[in-house]
Amino acid sequence: MNIKCDYCGAMIDERSENCPNCGAPLSGVNRVSSQQPKTIEELQSWYTAHNLPPEEVTRFFIGKNIQEPKAFGIYKNEVGDCVVYKNKSNGERAIRYQGADEGYAVNELYQRLKAEIVDQKANRPAAPDKKKEKRNKRVGCGCLIAVFLIMAIVAIANADSVSNGYYKYDNTEYYHQGSSWYKYNPATDTWLETSSMSDIITKDNADDYRYDDHQGTRFEETSWYDNGSSYDDDDDWDSDNSWDSDDDWSSSSTDWDSDW
Repeated sequence: MNIKCDYCGAMIDERSENCPNCGAPLSGVNRVSSQQPKTIEELQSWYTAHNLPPEEVTRFFIGKNIQEPKAFGIYKNEVGDCVVYKNKSNGERAIRYQGADEGYAVNELYQRLKAEIVDQKANRPAAPDKKKEKRNKRVGCGCLIAVFLIMAIVAIANADSVSNGYYKYDNTEYYHQGSSWYKYNPATDTWLETSSMSDIITKDNADDYRYDDHQGTRFEETSWYDNGSSYDDDDDWDSDNSWDSDDDWSSSSTDWDSDW
């Protein structure tokens, strides 16, 4: 079976370790595990099994070619090719993958969907614990004030957060994930964790440094990406990260301006 090279777009044998056209490593296909969905139908079942909100809420459309702005999706076109896309906030479409390899295509949207769930869980307000509420009815005003202060601190921390993704500062490429920063070394085509850039790139100026034209090994293809997002083991991820039906999902927090 042939797959599409992420770097030059050439169609090549999936058994190759490197693209014969540009020499890029084909590590993307190795990210597919036996545990995860490999077809569009399996991805739809995975979505349902994890109690995710309706697609109109998450903006992830599986098996549909949605033309509206702010949408991720996968579908098969009239010639049978799988198309993985993102419609940006301005309506522009970015094609992540188009080709005959359904497993590879599904994996691209699957990884992005899991990353979005992690971000949504990190950014949502903490749900109240009803059992604790019953036990703490006698709590005095001092404790209530402390609770409100903690909530305020959490809100401020979320307000100052920078979206996950690629950034470029002083001609150097970085990737932000969670609370960590990673630096790209073009000489060795590798990513390494680096000291925090939080004092330089903030939520207020992050758009000025956004960058998604990376040509080497993409951060999503490194072990940092899986380990940092806490779902390198799919069984562990499934058991701990299914979406709770009562939780809020806000697609307004999604980065709709980048290509992916």
